[in-house]
Amino acid sequence: MASKEELIQRMYDCVVEMEDEDVVNACREYLAEGYDAYDGIMEGLVAGMNKASELYDEEEYFVTDVLLCSDALYAGLDVLRPHLKNDESMGEAKKVVIGVVEGDTHDIGKNLVKIMLETAGFEMYDLGRDVPLNSYVEKAQEVNADIVAMSTLMTTTMGGMRTVVEKLGEAGIRDHVKVMIGGSPVSRKFADEIGADGYSSNAVEAVAVAKELVGMK
Repeated sequence: MASKEELIQRMYDCVVEMEDEDVVNACREYLAEGYDAYDGIMEGLVAGMNKASELYDEEEYFVTDVLLCSDALYAGLDVLRPHLKNDESMGEAKKVVIGVVEGDTHDIGKNLVKIMLETAGFEMYDLGRDVPLNSYVEKAQEVNADIVAMSTLMTTTMGGMRTVVEKLGEAGIRDHVKVMIGGSPVSRKFADEIGADGYSSNAVEAVAVAKELVGMK
């Protein structure tokens, strides 16, 4: 009988090593032992995808490698996600509009944050990458969003985040919508400068930041 830690490590390794078949077996064994699905997702699958993202940033992995890691991640999620416990503390699901700002097509980090928030019970509206700035406002109005989440990996597109914050104010919904930002060139200081409500340095912190913004523990 494998321990919980052993199986989580195996799931982590499967994602990093792009093993989309063995990760399914690992997840099934994990569930068969009665371990918590949420822990398996966060500590095994998502942590493994975070490592893959780091390897990409360090230029050890290429885009094709990351995509194969994502295949393993999603294969594992398909097994574990149906076994997540309902979080009664969530109440009605909070809505998050998420996307990579206009001019930037790097969406690995955004996709990780989306997966983690979705797993934590948020209702996600993914605008994708290279998102026109008005689209954040329009979608936030359409779905009555609680949070607008933006990311970028390029300094040249950071200014778009400020513009979105301003546009939310012009649309008269800024008081009702929290804004969180993230990405390699972004910092807490920058978030404060543009009037964003939250900043996350990585996908792991994003869930805690989002919950805090909407008053959840």
